[in-house]
Amino acid sequence: MSEWIDLAQVATHAAPSARPVARRRGEPIDRGRFLADVAAWQCAFAAHGGRRFALFFDDAYEFATALYGAWHAAKEPVLPGDAQPATLEALAPQVEGWAGDVPQPTVRAAASAPVAERAALDPQAAVVAIFTSGSSGQPVAITKKLAQLDAEVRHLERAFGHRLGVDATLYSTVSHQHIYGLLFCVLWALAAGRALDVKRIVYPEEMAARLAERDSVLVSSPAHLKRLPDHLDWSAARASLKAIFSSGGPLPPGSAHEALALLGQSPIEVFGSSETGGIAWRQRATHGERWTPLPNVDCRIDDETLFVRSAHLADQGWWETADRARTAAEGGFVLLGRADRIVKIEEKRVSLTGVEQALVGTGQVAEARALLVDSEGAPRLAVVAVPSAAGWQVLRERGKRAFNERLRSELLQRVERVALPRRFRYVRQLPVNSQGKSTEALLAALFAPTLPAAQWREREARRARLQLDVTRGLRVLGGHFPGMPVLPGIAQVDWAIAFAEQSFDVPPRFLRAEVLKFQSPVIPPAQLELTLDWDDDRSALQFRYSSATGVHSTGRLLFGPADV
Repeated sequence: MSEWIDLAQVATHAAPSARPVARRRGEPIDRGRFLADVAAWQCAFAAHGGRRFALFFDDAYEFATALYGAWHAAKEPVLPGDAQPATLEALAPQVEGWAGDVPQPTVRAAASAPVAERAALDPQAAVVAIFTSGSSGQPVAITKKLAQLDAEVRHLERAFGHRLGVDATLYSTVSHQHIYGLLFCVLWALAAGRALDVKRIVYPEEMAARLAERDSVLVSSPAHLKRLPDHLDWSAARASLKAIFSSGGPLPPGSAHEALALLGQSPIEVFGSSETGGIAWRQRATHGERWTPLPNVDCRIDDETLFVRSAHLADQGWWETADRARTAAEGGFVLLGRADRIVKIEEKRVSLTGVEQALVGTGQVAEARALLVDSEGAPRLAVVAVPSAAGWQVLRERGKRAFNERLRSELLQRVERVALPRRFRYVRQLPVNSQGKSTEALLAALFAPTLPAAQWREREARRARLQLDVTRGLRVLGGHFPGMPVLPGIAQVDWAIAFAEQSFDVPPRFLRAEVLKFQSPVIPPAQLELTLDWDDDRSALQFRYSSATGVHSTGRLLFGPADV
């Protein structure tokens, strides 16, 4: 820690460093440039009234300069997990402005600003609002003081700094918009004087090439480490890599062993949450299932419930987590699953974790996530599963219905009948967000229908007419818009094509849309009449949506033969 910088002093002249702050396309960005860019953002934020501003940046360096610019302008940065329209719309009432890679930013860095001496931040007054991942429900905003963040990066350095050295560059597959990426990819790098690479790694080929550039540290997630292809040449990356970090969920033992074999490093898994910060760590190659508390983190277990106390929390009291655990004989603890994943079905308590473990125990499923979904107004147990090789073979040979029944039959040997899933979705890989987490919203979306229920009124060679029941549960309404869903125009076009393909001999290639008109919004629940007229000579489809209130939209779509 020879060049350690308090987070409160990162953007002051009192903390000089000869090391680069960041690297962009391999080129270093020095400290003088960093101070100037922070000044430009500070000037921009200071010119705006209000206190809370949303920051969303793809570039980690731009994010860091804007974050410190906002703090030094006495603003409270708010970090949305993504820049999806629904996310930004839900956040709009809570902030007074926007900066970064959003549709209409209201704050932009000043063209130039004097790089004057600025005082250190007050670690108790400077705060940032982050959001939970939403893996067990809706994302929730949490406010963190700079003092909490500073304590945590100090503890990370104390635990792992000797493994990394001082000249390693941090590369990341995760977003700095969440607590894990914020701490590991940005704040820890700034405090320790290690360069952060500005661009997030997306593809394995990218990872293999960029980790080989220089001494490197990889900050990743289980979702990325589970998909390391063994056909790539990892030898150069292996020679340069100092450490791998993984967080956001448990890393399967097989994936940990694969990473060790390919990259020469057993991933350091860090367990914690947005609320608690980091709690404990392990490396499967040496610790197996056992977790060791991070420095200055106290843990205790009462009635299989894990409690923690540390400077990462807002106060010095004990925090009751939603995690079940038992004390390990060698010290530390072993996790037993989430206490908040107990649901009631027909007045009986069902462990979603238990259902998932039972499914994997059949040998037919490699990964599974159980959740409750609404079905005709009642909660039903559903499962999104990644079949094993044996499971895929059964699916191919016997079909989904037979595979469903096979899993239910085997589950009956492990769980009560009430815990049998009613609905299944089989995928090649679980859907994940930018943090590599399978959120409840992403999983639930797989069970929402994409097409409305239809009743055919007329079905002739060149004309079809059908009644559509547009309900609020349709997948196309997700995020469009929260609290007041409106049927998107693109969905209306897609539905017209889908139902036309069930009625006419439509050529396979969509060419273009002509004279589209959306006269009146469709607000679910609603009953629509869709009229389809097919012109075989022109390969043209005319559609019209109407209801008791009048015409909602019309258009003409042209099709052509498949590309040769």
